Amino acid sequence: MINVSADTVLDVHVHGDEAGWPLLLINPTAQNQLVWTALTPALRDAGYRMICYDHRGIGESPRGRAEISTTGLARDAASLLDALGVQRAHVVGWSLGSAVAQELALARPDRVGSLVLYGTWARADAFQRAVFTSLRHTWATRDMNEIMTAMAVVFSPELINSPALSSLIEQVLPAMPATELQMATTIEQWDADLRHDTHDRLGSITAPTLVIAGEQDLLTPPWQAKAVADAIPGAELEILDGPGSSHALAFERPVEFLSLVLDFLLRNKETLHT
Repeated sequence: MINVSADTVLDVHVHGDEAGWPLLLINPTAQNQLVWTALTPALRDAGYRMICYDHRGIGESPRGRAEISTTGLARDAASLLDALGVQRAHVVGWSLGSAVAQELALARPDRVGSLVLYGTWARADAFQRAVFTSLRHTWATRDMNEIMTAMAVVFSPELINSPALSSLIEQVLPAMPATELQMATTIEQWDADLRHDTHDRLGSITAPTLVIAGEQDLLTPPWQAKAVADAIPGAELEILDGPGSSHALAFERPVEFLSLVLDFLLRNKETLHT
């Protein structure tokens, strides 16, 4: 646990060599830092020092009093870097984490060496609002069977319709909210997703940026990712297609995902020293 401000205590775990390149991983909606477990060995072996943490009110992090918004969570992330003495880090954000990463790069460009936005959007359109609102509703029921049935939409049709889904759900459960406080906070996170709006500000992002999306992603559709990449000067866009190109493509197609991320980070390693 680290006190990052007068009102904010975050559960933080740092993986990898102390001398490694700092890499801040920012979680998606409803997930604690265990969501990165399958990816951290490869990132560690590539020489990165991964900073994983739980958003306020999720996992072991207390809720605190501040409003949960993408701008507020970005302030938490900046304060965490301050508390750890990290002057500049690569930043990877998934879904809600990508929205927080956008706000971090806009508010504190001095702290962001490079930016990977995975499963991202700038402003929810009508289609996305329908998906977010439907998923938000399941959390209001507090029925984990209903919640997990609905959350399966983050995966590809191939995986959802396969026998492998049930075993994967069992692996995912430890990263999911389990208490009343965590479930209530998850609803606040969905509200933050719905309110997120950087549409008219993305042109101010100066960090080298990679946007990764999946053709089958129903939560953050590829056209939203393209709009983000088009708005950020010099941003690279990678859209994976075919089976497994879901909102959870990092876990359905981890080799391709990690290849894209590691190549991008390597090409931009000097940005940590500028």
